[in-house]
Amino acid sequence: MEEKQIEEKILGKKQNGMGMLLLLILSYVVAIVFIAASANGMENGETFSAILFTIGMIWFCLGWILAFGFKVLRPQEALVLTLFGKYVGTIKKEGFYFVNPFCVAVNPAAKTKLNQSGDVGSDKDLSSIVIGNNATTVNAVNRKISLKIMTLNNNRQKVNDCLGNPVEIGIAVMWRVVDTAKAVFNVDNYKEYLSLQCDSALRNIVRIYPYDVAPNVDTTGDGIADEGSLRGSSEVVVNRIKDEIQSKVSNAGIEIIEARITYLAYAQEIAAVMLQRQQASAIIDARKMIVDGAVGMVEMALERLQQHSVVELDEERKAQMVANLLVVLCGNKDAQPVVNSGTIY
Repeated sequence: MEEKQIEEKILGKKQNGMGMLLLLILSYVVAIVFIAASANGMENGETFSAILFTIGMIWFCLGWILAFGFKVLRPQEALVLTLFGKYVGTIKKEGFYFVNPFCVAVNPAAKTKLNQSGDVGSDKDLSSIVIGNNATTVNAVNRKISLKIMTLNNNRQKVNDCLGNPVEIGIAVMWRVVDTAKAVFNVDNYKEYLSLQCDSALRNIVRIYPYDVAPNVDTTGDGIADEGSLRGSSEVVVNRIKDEIQSKVSNAGIEIIEARITYLAYAQEIAAVMLQRQQASAIIDARKMIVDGAVGMVEMALERLQQHSVVELDEERKAQMVANLLVVLCGNKDAQPVVNSGTIY
């Protein structure tokens, strides 16, 4: 049997909170007038006065229940309302509203605190009650759902890349709630659900890529080796992470706006070895460049000597000159001149 999906209902087209507040105040004034006016009549045993007194007292004792129906919303906030377990609708527009006082605001993630910015229900919701000389802190749970763009700073994770090297990586995910009904009713806690899906997506994508460019590695899945890597293809990696997270959290009414890598490094147990490997690779590349430059300079020197007929060299003297020039140009220390007073023959 196919499960019925709950669709979001937008309420609050009319901001009737101020009118109902004035009406409630006026009704209490009328109730007080009824009670005061019927006092003299009750002493004389008048039935009508007794009725007015009863009506005034009943309203005076029970009218405050309507105060639970007043709701105040700031910009980029929402309230999901249920009435005796049934979803009534969502108020999204800022303003002062009056709803059924028996409606209850629902937000399963109200008490959940993630490592993120913009959490609704922060320290501002903590109030202190002073009893004698002691102050007691009371948690006033805020059931409002934030519609703002928030940043989830995911904890660093140790993941093996496609070559099996342990890598530590952390990401920041920018997200927001776009469907409050799905966020509240489709998952148990949409904040924890998002955090878990971020961890899972990060592991699924990171294990496809090597940390650095490696030969014979296919990161795109087309069967052709490419140069994709975590360090060199960060934009491609974060876009794949974003798409992976979005595919998992769409049923929770969450939109992933952007994802960014905040930390990337080899794990501590292999960091020193990998650093030596990178240093060796850099030294080899530098030596290749020096040798290529030295060979070019030797060729130019021989060509210039022959062009201007400065000196005529046979093959053996050319070989000796080439060897000397390469030693001078490729050596990592200053050359020590040697005065040759004889001949090489």
